[in-house]
Amino acid sequence: MSQSGAVWLVILLACVAANLPFVNDRLLFVGPQRRPSKRLLERFAELVLMYFVVGAVGLLLEKRAGQIAPQQWEFYAVTGTLFITLAFPGFVYRYLLRRRG
Repeated sequence: MSQSGAVWLVILLACVAANLPFVNDRLLFVGPQRRPSKRLLERFAELVLMYFVVGAVGLLLEKRAGQIAPQQWEFYAVTGTLFITLAFPGFVYRYLLRRRG
């Protein structure tokens, strides 16, 4: 896989993973379905978990491509806020648009 392909794979994976906690009511996506739906805190915990999963995939792809670049706190602050921004459509769907009935 080329470097640009790996970058697009990580971006696509991040878009999907950031929205997963908001589009289903299962605990960790495979557990039992929650009735009533999951609390917001549980969704945020899953969002943090998915951030680390996507980060691990990105780290593996970077290791495959060559040497892993050392990162400072700024990198994690930017990628964390980007991940939260990518989760916005799922949040809007779950809490602002979806009609319960």
